Parts: sequence; C-alpha cells; structure tokens
Amino acid sequence: MLQIKVFGTMPPCANCKRAEREAHKAAEKFPGQVEVVHLSALGPEAQQYGLMVTPVIVVGQEVVATGKVLPAPQLAPIIEKHLGG
Repeated sequence: MLQIKVFGTMPPCANCKRAEREAHKAAEKFPGQVEVVHLSALGPEAQQYGLMVTPVIVVGQEVVATGKVLPAPQLAPIIEKHLGG
C-alpha cells in the first residue's frame, strides 16, 4: 500500500488541514491502494526529510510539496506514477 504522509503542526494549522483533505480526496481515486497519514512536523520521522516549513506532503518516500497545499487534481497523477500506472 502506498502511503501519503502529510507533515504539519500539532494541532494542525489551516493549511495543514487543507493539505490532508486534498490528500484524502486524491487517495479516493485509488481505493484500497493508498493510505493517508498525518504526522507531526516535529516528530522523529519528519527529521529524515529535513523539514523547514509546513505542510509537507510525501508520497512513498518522495517529497512532492513543501510549504503549500497540493490540490487533489495535481496530487492524483503523482500517486498514479508511484503506483506504477
């Protein structure tokens, strides 16, 4: 299963919430193949990506957006590429 990680503040800021919503919308196009998780930008997992701004969206292990909300229509093709489609 492909994982989309949305790193943001805790509690989530408005942009972090929007980024997570858009990730869920994009994931809906790939039922059963994609999992969206929200993680703290200050957590240990975030350190491996060297995060400086939020939100950060990671698809698989690739950072695809930093400091901005990636709309679902832009995120869906990235997901498809990672799924091998």
